[in-house]
Amino acid sequence: MKMLSHGAIVGPFFCLCLALLSTAWAQTPRAQNSADVDLTARLKETETTPRLLEAAYKTGAKVASFCGNCHGEGGNSLVAETPNLAGQNTFYLLEQLRQFADGRRKNLFMEGMIKALSAEEKVGVVLHYASKEVTFKPPVNAALANKGQEYYGKICFRCHGDQGRGNEKIARIAGQQPGYLAITLKRYRDGSAVRNDPLMAANTKSMTDADIAAVVAYVSSMK
Repeated sequence: MKMLSHGAIVGPFFCLCLALLSTAWAQTPRAQNSADVDLTARLKETETTPRLLEAAYKTGAKVASFCGNCHGEGGNSLVAETPNLAGQNTFYLLEQLRQFADGRRKNLFMEGMIKALSAEEKVGVVLHYASKEVTFKPPVNAALANKGQEYYGKICFRCHGDQGRGNEKIARIAGQQPGYLAITLKRYRDGSAVRNDPLMAANTKSMTDADIAAVVAYVSSMK
C-alpha cells in the first residue's frame, strides 16, 4: 500500500492508474499553461457573469469527476486523511491550487495535476466544490469534542470564526475530515516543510497531542 502526502491510502494498481491519467491529462490540448493568467481576476469575473458562471460549473464538474477518486463524490471524502473540498471558500481554494502549482505546498501528484489544468479548469473546479454541501458528521466522542470546543473558543475562532467557516484567506475547517485535520495541525506544530504558515505555526506550537485530538473532535463535527 502507498500513502500520498495528503493522507490518502491507495493500492499499487490505483496509484498506477492515477499516474497514467495524470500524464494523459497533462498532454491534452485543453491543459494550457495558466501561469500568466490572473486567476483571482478570472474568478471574480466569472462569479459576477451568469454566462461565464454556467460554463464554469460545467467545466468544474468534468474536472471533479477525476478529483473525486480521492476527494469523494461532491467533495466529501470517504477517507479520514483526505480533505473534504465541499463548501470550501473559493478564493482560499484557488490559493491552494497556486501553492501546489508553485511548490509552496508539497504533494508530487497534486503538483503535477494542477500544473496541467487550464485557468478555466482551475476556476471551474473551485466554483464546483464551493457550491457543494459538507456532509455532517456528529461527534464520536462528545466529551472530547466539548474539550475541543473550549480550546477552539480560546484560540482558533480568532481566524476561522465561531462557526469554522473562515474567509477568503482562511480555510473553512467546519466538518473537515478528522484524520486530515490531525495531520495538518501536527505538520504546522512540528515545522514540516509540507505545510508552512507562520500564523498557524505560532498558534499550534504549544498544542499537545491531546489538545489536537480534542480540537479535531470538535471541528470535524461542526456544521
